[in-house]
Amino acid sequence: MAMTRRQFLKRTGIATAGTVVGPSLFRNPLLRNALAATGNYLVIFYLDGGNDGLNTIVPADNGTVGTGGLRDQYQAARVAGAGGLRLPTSGTGALLIPSNPAPAMLDENTGAQLGFHPGLQGIKNLYAQGHVAVIQGVGYPNANLSHDESSRRWETGDPFGVLGSDGWVGRYLEDNYGGLDIPGVNIRDNVAGTFAQGGTGVLALRRVTDFSFPYGSGLGSTERGRLATAFADVHNAASVTSANPTYPYTGNTGWLAQQATQAYPFLDSEYRTQRATYNQRYTDLNTGSARNLREIAKVIWGVVNNAHPGVVTARYFETRQGGYDTHSDQGVGTAGNQQYSLFRQMGDAIELFYEDVGAMQAGLGDKITILVWSEFSRRIGQNDTGTDHGTQGPVFVIGGKVVGGVYGNHPDISPAALDSDGNTVYSQAAANASRSTDLRDVYGTVLNRWLGVTDPLTMLPIDGGSPSTRWTVPDFDMGFLP
Repeated sequence: MAMTRRQFLKRTGIATAGTVVGPSLFRNPLLRNALAATGNYLVIFYLDGGNDGLNTIVPADNGTVGTGGLRDQYQAARVAGAGGLRLPTSGTGALLIPSNPAPAMLDENTGAQLGFHPGLQGIKNLYAQGHVAVIQGVGYPNANLSHDESSRRWETGDPFGVLGSDGWVGRYLEDNYGGLDIPGVNIRDNVAGTFAQGGTGVLALRRVTDFSFPYGSGLGSTERGRLATAFADVHNAASVTSANPTYPYTGNTGWLAQQATQAYPFLDSEYRTQRATYNQRYTDLNTGSARNLREIAKVIWGVVNNAHPGVVTARYFETRQGGYDTHSDQGVGTAGNQQYSLFRQMGDAIELFYEDVGAMQAGLGDKITILVWSEFSRRIGQNDTGTDHGTQGPVFVIGGKVVGGVYGNHPDISPAALDSDGNTVYSQAAANASRSTDLRDVYGTVLNRWLGVTDPLTMLPIDGGSPSTRWTVPDFDMGFLP
């Protein structure tokens, strides 16, 4: 597979990194509470709009394949433009990244050196510390180039809709938490498709300080107190006065939601007071990504300090950054250009967030993993100032227990290998030197090695069919330390 056992063992020097705690054990509430004290955190960071992967992880040379190799193919596609139109090698026309992006990373398949887009300074810094796994050529069979449909396939981890509409993280949460738990928080107005399910609680909020339920904003403290008391009375009564199990469940669920709305706003002042330096550093970045990740940091701070026992317990988070639909004005790898600005905002915010969480408690940096993905990549050949919808692209996995390095194969971008739309072709053929990484390999690795799911195939469907085009042999060796 694209992420081979050889790659994993080469980086870790160990024979196995399997886990022994499965979903059946998590269903025991006593074990769940015990594990919550030492459990891991997962943050999903979504690059909304289809990030240009070829200008994210950039070929720096041709490697061992000689003339016509990766760098030459990249340069031809990103200078010539659509229809053979010649464009300048710098400025706002060509999308060409300089030939010495740093730090150098080795693509084991071609022997070519790779580098990060210059805007990814924060990610490069974390990579240099050994905390970033760059997973190349991630996609799924029969790629769909609709934003909505491709996002759905990534969010569910189910390209053919076999398991329904639940998200891949949502299936894990439903399997391991109960109806009175709130294990997930999404920093957005609605629950992300990645977290969708019907078995446990997920909060969707923009800022913890504005989280208000069951009342809206603009009410005075007296009125808020009166409504909160009335709401609690109704749900407390429902939880104890009926033999119908639906009423106690509804009452308890409503009571928990009301308790959450009382606790979560306090996280803001607690964090600002106790982590004033980091709070100011997020403010200084002055970006949406920094503000969103600071909200997640507030919740983690509350969990670490057990600030609101039994209520603030979330360990699974999602946020997004828009702007990646770069059909025009994508720009080159210099400050002020669109993709550069997006990458600086994202990378700098993630770097600060990782540092912040790691400084909250000794060893906490080893308990967090950040997964960065986009619904598809971009076409190999550019249009005049941007790129159209493409197929496979890179994924970043970041954390203290991640074995840093490059996994998978850089997609084959030679003209003869592209489809009729000028996109790379998903392939699982064993003989294909540019064999694709299926998104389920990435998710399965996180589920198995990070979240303790013994058999991720209970949550990630096998395709069947021809092994040359369908995902049939999972590979969950992406590189977590044991």
